[in-house]
Amino acid sequence: MTHVAVIDIGKTNAKLALVDTETMTERAVVTRPNTVVHGPPWPHFDVAGHWRFLLDALGEVHRTYGVSAISVTTHGAAGVLLDQTGGLAAPVLDYEHSGPDALAEAYNTLRPPFEETGSPRLPGGLNLGAQLHWMFATDPGLRARVATCLTYPQYWGYRLTGVAASDVSSLGCHTDLWAPKARAFSTLVERLGLAGKMAPARSAFDVLGCILPTVARETGLPRETPVHCGIHDSNASLLPHILTREPPFSVVSTGTWVIALAIGGVATVLDPKRDTLINVDALGAPVPSARFMGGRAFETVISGLPAPPSPDDVRHVLDRLIMLLPSVVQGSGPFPERAARWLGGEPPLGRGARTAAASFHLALMTATCLDLIGHRGPIVVEGPFGANAVFCQMLSAATGSPVAASDGRTGTSQGAAMLVDAKPHLRRPTVTIPPTAQMQDYARRWQMSVEEEARADQDPRPPRSGR
Repeated sequence: MTHVAVIDIGKTNAKLALVDTETMTERAVVTRPNTVVHGPPWPHFDVAGHWRFLLDALGEVHRTYGVSAISVTTHGAAGVLLDQTGGLAAPVLDYEHSGPDALAEAYNTLRPPFEETGSPRLPGGLNLGAQLHWMFATDPGLRARVATCLTYPQYWGYRLTGVAASDVSSLGCHTDLWAPKARAFSTLVERLGLAGKMAPARSAFDVLGCILPTVARETGLPRETPVHCGIHDSNASLLPHILTREPPFSVVSTGTWVIALAIGGVATVLDPKRDTLINVDALGAPVPSARFMGGRAFETVISGLPAPPSPDDVRHVLDRLIMLLPSVVQGSGPFPERAARWLGGEPPLGRGARTAAASFHLALMTATCLDLIGHRGPIVVEGPFGANAVFCQMLSAATGSPVAASDGRTGTSQGAAMLVDAKPHLRRPTVTIPPTAQMQDYARRWQMSVEEEARADQDPRPPRSGR
């Protein structure tokens, strides 16, 4: 039996999941909030707190179950700058900080075109290149202090092994630093003055090395415990399906971000203005993708007052055509400039009808993302949205495709564990209840309402004067 300890740093929570690779099930999951430190010189991730948490959690799961290997997965839009001593040259910037927007015009003259990188231009620090450009301008001595730049999953691998690396899936996550077709660093690396300082791009499957003696002492793990290079979280969700399914199919990775990834879909021209992009999978291949902040949108709409919808709540929303039009979180997603609004009345907070309407909204936003990237075939929902039955039903209604939900508590842990032990089998996700005709009608009406608003926004004619 192999137990893989998966370090999973999401935007909302940091986790350690212990995966039994014989059954690909999670034996234990320990979490910690990923709280941003609002201190100088900029809002940053609490890597010191995460490190202490991870060492304690590794020791705990090893004493209870035993740990055979370690793998890592994290959110994208994050990189780490190391100095000559191997310590942080600067705190790890929170990608939601708006600081980089102040230098957007200057950065836009440096960044390569979408055709080279597959990265759309995104606000704040969502392009890692924009973060680095702004940080170097804000701290003039920083560039000279930097000895190594590495992607976020591999930072944790570096802390565990002392070996610096990057991985292609994290570099390919709208960083502007990677050229997916060339499978090489983009021209931006040299323009930022980082030529020769980027940690080598390695396969996510590679073993970086064994844990350091200090880590072994702190955790009780054997000194020979191997650490694998690691992977971007959405690509961790995708990996089990790439290894076990025949295309075409799509995977929807859910959490703070909802990311749709199409394998073997219809060839289509991606529109970077609608947050479509090219991700890079664990095998190094480009993957058409689209995304929006679905988990953040759900929390915003629910306002901390979740209420599971009853069948009566669902019927109420469908009968009255209560709809939430995009976008709850602006600046990204398929409708980045649109302001959210309710049709058919806004359900009160803390009511099941509001949860149902919010779930329908997320499903229809996801369906839009899938359409933009040429989706074909069945859809698998990974992560927490897989437990939301009305989301899955409405997603099927809007796409006309069968939808299956993975039952993992962390949608990324299984894929990250497969970097260690790529089993030829995959537990089949639960196929969700087929949608009703009324749900299909609701989906069509939502899409028509969105299209009507788009036409109204584009109509240059002045309003008619009343007579």
